[in-house]
Amino acid sequence: MPYTPEGRTRERVLRFVRERILAGRPPTVREVQEAMGFRAVETARRHLENLVAEGKLRREPGKARGYRLLQEACEVLLVPLLGRIQAGPLTTALEEPDEYLAVATDRDRGDLFALRVRGESMIGAGILPGDIAIVRRQAVAQDGDIVVAMVEDEATLKRLRIRGEHLELHAENQDFPAMRFKPWEVRILGKVIQIRRDLESFPRPRDGGEPVRLGLQPGVEG
Repeated sequence: MPYTPEGRTRERVLRFVRERILAGRPPTVREVQEAMGFRAVETARRHLENLVAEGKLRREPGKARGYRLLQEACEVLLVPLLGRIQAGPLTTALEEPDEYLAVATDRDRGDLFALRVRGESMIGAGILPGDIAIVRRQAVAQDGDIVVAMVEDEATLKRLRIRGEHLELHAENQDFPAMRFKPWEVRILGKVIQIRRDLESFPRPRDGGEPVRLGLQPGVEG
């Protein structure tokens, strides 16, 4: 990016767009105009298109918030957060939900979406209530994959087991029995490829113990 007044302005535009993308809501051209103080929206559009030409951004046609961030070989994808995993059926009508998650990937992961986990049926796999599951949309899965499946218009997150002519959806919690189905009774929506957790919102221990003081303890080597 040339070190000229035009180039420095473009750097400011890129920083603003990057911050908004990583916050989960890419800016529109008009929002860039207002943030940068440009008199005309076409000025913002020109800088954005120059960033696309330089390989700093990618634009998805037909979307008001269609600018995506490219960082060297690592592409930052914006993944739509569609809702909670047990809140009912997923729909394809949510083309541009209000909330997105930035997911960095070094290869094509396919069509991704995200769901917030509800319930404790998968705690044995380290998937806790409130976690966010990043899911690759696909209609088939392998034995042992953790999947999002639709059963009787209800979405569930379970481990898939293939047992002869039947499919089983297994919880990772002994309090939840396995569910057995004929293949046509289950529709695979996708495979879970990543779990995210917000540690600040994670529930605190119920015992109300004293705060832990960090530091070397007697008899423990640092």
